[in-house]
Amino acid sequence: MRSCRQLRKTWRFDNTKSITGDSDALGLVDIVRKSERGPLDLKDLALDLKPVAGAMPASHAVVRAEELRRVCERAREGYARLVALWGSDETARGAGFALHLALAFPSGILWASVPLAREHPRYPGIADIYPCANRMQRAAYDLLGIHAQDSPDRRKWVRHRAWPGGVFPLRKEFDIASRFPPADDQYPFVKVSGEGVHEIPVGPVHAGIIEPGHFRFSIVGEKILRLEERLCYKHKGIEKRFEALTPEQGARLAGRVSGDSTVAYAWAYAMALEGIGGTEPPVRALALRGILLEMERIANHLGDLGYIGNDVALAFGFFQFWRLKEALLRLNSELFGHRYLMDLVTPGGVARDLQRRQAERLIARLEAIGAEVAALKSIYDEHAGAQDRFIMTGQIAPELAEKMDLAGFAGRASGIRHDLRVDYPAAPWQQIGVQMASHTRGDVAARVSVRFDELFESIRLVQALAAQLPPGEIRVPLAACPAGGRGVGWVEGWRGEVLVAVETAGENRIHRVHPHDPSWQNWPLLERAVLGNIVPDFPLINKSFNLSYSGQDL
Repeated sequence: MRSCRQLRKTWRFDNTKSITGDSDALGLVDIVRKSERGPLDLKDLALDLKPVAGAMPASHAVVRAEELRRVCERAREGYARLVALWGSDETARGAGFALHLALAFPSGILWASVPLAREHPRYPGIADIYPCANRMQRAAYDLLGIHAQDSPDRRKWVRHRAWPGGVFPLRKEFDIASRFPPADDQYPFVKVSGEGVHEIPVGPVHAGIIEPGHFRFSIVGEKILRLEERLCYKHKGIEKRFEALTPEQGARLAGRVSGDSTVAYAWAYAMALEGIGGTEPPVRALALRGILLEMERIANHLGDLGYIGNDVALAFGFFQFWRLKEALLRLNSELFGHRYLMDLVTPGGVARDLQRRQAERLIARLEAIGAEVAALKSIYDEHAGAQDRFIMTGQIAPELAEKMDLAGFAGRASGIRHDLRVDYPAAPWQQIGVQMASHTRGDVAARVSVRFDELFESIRLVQALAAQLPPGEIRVPLAACPAGGRGVGWVEGWRGEVLVAVETAGENRIHRVHPHDPSWQNWPLLERAVLGNIVPDFPLINKSFNLSYSGQDL
């Protein structure tokens, strides 16, 4: 009987030439590069920068396709992160197509647009520079037909059976009412072969009512050698739907990209429109948005801490945290009219005020919830069985987290100290200050620790904002958005940074909206986190990230 160490020499990835970016076979740790130059400023790229008006620092530049890799390599060396990559159809404007990138620099975000030809639009792929771009590049092809040259991974990503190859639903000529017979859906998963290797297919349909996703495990015994994900079963055509809406109508849709992050998406969308039209939301509205965003963060951390307890057979923790989450959701309904805070953030402000007596009740209820969470934290910290399952399980080292641009609280648990509320403190964060929670071990225990710290900090922030709500109105009319307007919304949601890029057309219409979820960055890291762990630990590792299917699949 050979040991696992001996067997490892016989395992083989059969399709490594067809993959890139998010594959373990590429040895991503080996391509982590450190720069000796330090952080790069936008002006160091020698581009013709145009400011993008709005609450967050942003600039736009046109980059020629032949210059794209130079810009990305320079940005990567200077520690700039890739936040999003998407495409657009510019034929209605008399051009061809365009590739767009959002790159985060210390001085703000760069929206880089790369003009592409109308016939056979293509650009040099950048997944070797930014591995998290792999799936975004594949999605851009499925939706628009713009092609990343020299990419070793050309498998479809968004397209399942809903439309055939050669049909691109985000092109302007595509009729959203089109229907096609089911197409062939043979997806070429990467095979791992060798003595004792087995596959376990899980999903896309799961027990309960969770959203669909397929997970293909390659294992020896219970040890996970490889995990490959297949997502996009939740693709809803949201980006296409935006094109038929006015900017004001789009606000409701933006808040429904990912239901557990409705405040973050609605705020990012409103921020983009307000920048385009020059609308300045009232200071009271901004404080109320801050309260709503942190209430969303508290609710999600409460629920997930309960689920994490349940995954290590600590049912007591599950029931107690979900009792607290239910109490919070009922408080949301009482004070704001909706358990999950939908349709409260609107372009120009917010839809509902918080009266003095209501603010006092909010402060008191959060004080009580915080005291109970503190008691539960001590139980989690001192429970030997739970800690045995948490510590060193599902680990992402800081080097890999940096290379793959791991986002949000999961990134902060792996030493990636980025939080938009701290890095670019727009109102209301600049008035009260946000303490960033972080860890360096990158395992389940670290992610649990960061969640607890963020939960306590969010309670403090809500209490501080509610105690000193500035006077004034809560909403102003949204100024008209001119044709050719460009705006960026960038908000630190509970899962990570949510970006919404908006371009307007004539006659008060939308040309293009791209909402981006941090799950795009984090799903590939889940594949890495499970390696070497046992299959029964997958639910625990998965829940410690709790990534969005819906937001990732738009």
